[in-house]
Amino acid sequence: MWRRLKRWGEAGVWERIWRAALVTLDLRGQLDWTMAFLDGSFAPAKKGGDKVGLTKKGKGTKWMLVIDGNGLPLGFHLDSANRAEVQLAEQTLDTIRVARPRGRPKQRPKQLVADRGYDSRAFRRVLRGRGIRVCIPPKRRPATWKAKRGRPVVVRKDDYRQRYKVERSFAWLGNFRRLLIRWERLLVVYRGFFEIALLMLCVRRLVPLR
Repeated sequence: MWRRLKRWGEAGVWERIWRAALVTLDLRGQLDWTMAFLDGSFAPAKKGGDKVGLTKKGKGTKWMLVIDGNGLPLGFHLDSANRAEVQLAEQTLDTIRVARPRGRPKQRPKQLVADRGYDSRAFRRVLRGRGIRVCIPPKRRPATWKAKRGRPVVVRKDDYRQRYKVERSFAWLGNFRRLLIRWERLLVVYRGFFEIALLMLCVRRLVPLR
């Protein structure tokens, strides 16, 4: 069973099934593209292995997740925990690919909401280049800091208050206890478990419990 999981992970089977579920949800109008949320989380890795980094919390792997307005993951990225989330943000957005019957896959939500840890001029420039509205509060500045000329950073409080949705999505993934602590040395195996968890979140929307 472990060898089959590894083989299917290397072949991208679990990812294709998860993405097929996203396509079905999108065709049903169950994906909300008006707003997306981006954040990261930490999973301790007890045995080391691929994409494991040392932090103050110990050795671990970082989950990067981007969700739609309803809390369903549109894309994800797993990396070493010692990398800054803002450095992984663009790479995580690149994983959004929801196929359509015709034309290119959907890749662009209308707005992205994230915390002030993602307040980076370079990242804001990336979002504007993709035509995505930015809802990221500025970092706290020293009292002596002076604003430079340009357009002010404006954050709609009502939009930012909805950031709890990404924390809720991490909690949903945390219900899959196999993900909470990474015991697998091979990232492809741990990634396979992660993709199965994402798939199960989609299945619950496709076939709601009664």
